[in-house]
Amino acid sequence: MKAFLGMGLLGSNFVRAMIQKGDQVQVWNRTASKAKALEAFGAKAFDNVEDAVKGADVIHITLKDDDTVNEVLAMARKGFKPGVIIIDHTTTSAKGAIERTAEWKNKGYTYLHAPVFMGPQNALESTGNMMVSGDQSVIEKVKPELSKMTGNVINFGPEEGKAAGMKLIGNLFLLTLTAGISDTLSLAKALNISSSDVSALFDSWNPAAMMPARLKRMATGNFKQASWELNMARKDAGLMIDAAKLGDTKLAIVPAIATEMDHWIEKGHGTDDWSVIATDSI
Repeated sequence: MKAFLGMGLLGSNFVRAMIQKGDQVQVWNRTASKAKALEAFGAKAFDNVEDAVKGADVIHITLKDDDTVNEVLAMARKGFKPGVIIIDHTTTSAKGAIERTAEWKNKGYTYLHAPVFMGPQNALESTGNMMVSGDQSVIEKVKPELSKMTGNVINFGPEEGKAAGMKLIGNLFLLTLTAGISDTLSLAKALNISSSDVSALFDSWNPAAMMPARLKRMATGNFKQASWELNMARKDAGLMIDAAKLGDTKLAIVPAIATEMDHWIEKGHGTDDWSVIATDSI
């Protein structure tokens, strides 16, 4: 029998998928009505988190953050079955994941952090990506359980907390990508170019194809053979900022990029490839 704590959009669809596969699932949520709603699909809801975990061999959690995970697990502990396995899908800090792994091991329980790149529909369909790292014997033991929940389980090896770090890296990319798209649409608006025309541009030109070469250049620190000089990139950033001002729109991230460009130009890197701004990140 399984328990699942945290009935947000992701957790509730994980539970529905588990029930469809024949699992018995006990559920809890701080807002009790969200847990009760899962009874229509066959789950058993509890108002008390300690009761929700009683008898469970595996406890899954999808909560808000480190503090919430720590608080809920502390409240639930009295109901833990000896040797229970705790699988945490919450996006947390790497430090928190490392500390919880050690803490619950010392208490006689198994804790594994398994964050996901999955939306609610992925959880319902058992598709998407789930990440793990740490004790490989633990991962091998729970992999059949995890594989039923997702299309792909990515094992990052024995380093505790690495899966948490990779999740944050992926989310950072999504944040900056979305902010970049927002700036793109803002500049298009300022230039009286429709979003459909912007879409047509990217239908024909795929900048994502440049990513492997760009990442390799930045990771190796090879900035001298420029494909786009920093001075020229900074000039273009200035044109973007000026056009946005004239069009009475706002750019979220380009001004910050321009400031970083200025820093590296002042240090004498104007003729280097513009990706030299990543030097301190390498």
